[in-house]
Amino acid sequence: MKDKSSNNNDIIGLPAEPQLPNKLSILPIGGRPIFPGIFTPLMVNSEEDTNVIEDAQNGDGYIGIVMLKNDKENPTLVDLHSVGTVARIIKRINLPDGGINVFVSTIKRFRIKKILSSSSPMVAAVDYLDDEEDNTFEVKALTRALMSEMKEISENNPMFSEEMRLNMVNIDHPGKIADFIASILNIDKDEQQKVLELVNVRKRMEQVLVFIKKEQEILRVQKKIQTELNDKVEKNQREYFLREELKSIQEELGIAGDSKSSDYQKFKAKIDSFNLEGEAKETVYSELEKFQLLDPHDPEYNSSRAYLGLVTALPWNDSPAEKFSLTDARKVLDGDHYGLEDVKKRILEYLSVRKLKKDGKGSVLILVGPPGVGKTSVGRSIAKAMNKPFFRFSVGGEHDEAKIKGFRRTYIGAMPGQIIEGLKITKSKSPVFMIDEVDKMNASAQGDPSAALLEVLDPEQNINFRDTYLDIPFDVSNVFFILTANTLDGIQQPLLDRAEIIELSGYIDQEKMEIAKKYLVPKNLEKNGLKKSQVKFTRAALSLIATEYAREAGVRNFEKCIDKITRKLIFEQVLEFESSEKNADALGPSVAKKVFNIDVPEVRKYLGKPVFDESQIKTAGVAGTAIGLAWTSMGGDTLLLESISFKSEKGGLQLTGQMGDVMKESAQIAMNWSKKYAISNGIKDGKWFEENTVHLHIPEGATPKDGPSAGITMATTFMSLFTGKKIKPHLAMTGELSLTGQVLPIGGLREKTVAAKRNKIKTIIIPKANERDLEDIPEHVKKGIKFIPVSDVSEVIKLAF
Repeated sequence: MKDKSSNNNDIIGLPAEPQLPNKLSILPIGGRPIFPGIFTPLMVNSEEDTNVIEDAQNGDGYIGIVMLKNDKENPTLVDLHSVGTVARIIKRINLPDGGINVFVSTIKRFRIKKILSSSSPMVAAVDYLDDEEDNTFEVKALTRALMSEMKEISENNPMFSEEMRLNMVNIDHPGKIADFIASILNIDKDEQQKVLELVNVRKRMEQVLVFIKKEQEILRVQKKIQTELNDKVEKNQREYFLREELKSIQEELGIAGDSKSSDYQKFKAKIDSFNLEGEAKETVYSELEKFQLLDPHDPEYNSSRAYLGLVTALPWNDSPAEKFSLTDARKVLDGDHYGLEDVKKRILEYLSVRKLKKDGKGSVLILVGPPGVGKTSVGRSIAKAMNKPFFRFSVGGEHDEAKIKGFRRTYIGAMPGQIIEGLKITKSKSPVFMIDEVDKMNASAQGDPSAALLEVLDPEQNINFRDTYLDIPFDVSNVFFILTANTLDGIQQPLLDRAEIIELSGYIDQEKMEIAKKYLVPKNLEKNGLKKSQVKFTRAALSLIATEYAREAGVRNFEKCIDKITRKLIFEQVLEFESSEKNADALGPSVAKKVFNIDVPEVRKYLGKPVFDESQIKTAGVAGTAIGLAWTSMGGDTLLLESISFKSEKGGLQLTGQMGDVMKESAQIAMNWSKKYAISNGIKDGKWFEENTVHLHIPEGATPKDGPSAGITMATTFMSLFTGKKIKPHLAMTGELSLTGQVLPIGGLREKTVAAKRNKIKTIIIPKANERDLEDIPEHVKKGIKFIPVSDVSEVIKLAF
């Protein structure tokens, strides 16, 4: 039920209290209670309430106004408060919508004693309540306090009209003063009902005084907030007008404006020149307008400024063009790298296609090879050959896709991903991007960076690449992406499908020596302040470094050895010069005159004990051993497989040496084939295998090993153990073994050949299916090595012994 009372309450001076009836027609109201001594209108809409008014008008004109406890359509006694106010109907006005507006004069409190009729209209027997303690000393004091406090409230609150103030002053009864104040204060209706139910005037006035104090506190806080808000608004307005005045003065004097205005003008001029369209235009101009309105002290100001700074730094208008010469590109590649002829040839073929198409979209290369073979320097040379800016970043160990796609701007310290950052740095739409270590990315709760990289490299998607920080499309399809990896095993297949794969193999000793003479030594001497003609390495010295100190696939350790020699050489010269107590200024010219020859003795002196020696060259010198060739992320390697047998109750095969699941399966296949071959040829009988356990071990047990290519080597090892014969010296082999004895093809033959040459292998047994791969191995690598292709493992057994 809606509230039927109005806020236009007027106190009226009533004559002597009339004779009030003992039973009343009850009018339930859903709003606030109505206090005695009030002249107020009531809006009546429902049929039930209209019946109450009509019944009262047909009788003595009195109604009982009682507040509902809850909004219920057909209230009963339990839905009504027990105390209400009796009122007399003064005037009735019929409204066009069917409702009526009645003006009533409230007279006195009453308490419902009994419901006489629960049907409409509800009739109740009532008892009238008289005020108690209405003329005591405390009441007079409370009256003054109420009037004083209300005067303060009415003066500071525009909601109190002059009419309200006059009515309050003219009331002559303390209880009615409390009632009037309770009716006009903005307090909860239940609190007003409690005041209505208080018959004791002193308690009633004390309760109203508490409400007045609460109202005063609210007004005080409201005034404080309003004052602070006005001060802030006035300050902002004042600063705005002052800035506008300052701007006008600066324009008159020809002085540049403040930094914010200057930044805005720079950003706007730059953005206007981009001729952006669609979403990019809408987003960037929206941010620009936001920046103009922000206060420099606002926390969002720097964030917005950084964002616009990135937008204006990107090469929106750069026109990609393929302007390079294959002849010049060949010179650059030959000048920067020794060997790698197959790699250079593949790169030049790739560049020739780009030059013919005059379109570099969708260009992705993956350079795969062990550490230190020059993958990064090859990428740098490609950029140099194409006359394009070069940008490199590594994703090795990354587990957050934000490295590629950036962070959301909602985070503090957010920044764009490396792709957008690279375009900002290179200021080109078609640079060469090198992304290192793509085989070492990891997925995590922060996302999968390899999945984010797929979007960057996909020519169907990267036309509208969306960085999370930038949050508008940017075309990265003209970027020439070069990825590097040590192995293809850790790279997702969809990523491999989008790229041209170029493998870089390890170097043999002769290649390392040539690289050292042409690149490493001159570079190191310049780095350490010496002239190229001052230090001369003999061929024997370089060969010693390659064989005994830097035997890995790349040349990184080789370079470190040269650097170590040079540093120790300079240390000796400086120490010698200082001990002679000569002038320090003469140090440079004195050392510059000397020429140093580095031969084998000097290498051993400066590098100390060899890291590798001839004793570490793997040889199958006893029965039950064989040498296999393996491919790892570090390049090719030789594996010495060892086997023994011993008496046991169970028999079977025991494996050690950190073998992976695939290698363990290969070992079991090799064992089963060898067991069958040995029994069939009378080498061993079945009882021997029941009484003996065969143990296969691959040394360097802390290093994980996997793959099927050691299958025929394992079978040869077992046959060497069973026959008691040693395999031929300087013999190695590689090939996968099937259960029926077939020798299946393997990968990485070039790397394995390099490793074999490093280990002084003279003969290599390979699968017949890999015979075609020999064409891809340079002649200087194959020189001195005999390759024997086989298709069945029985051929291997015959060749090995």
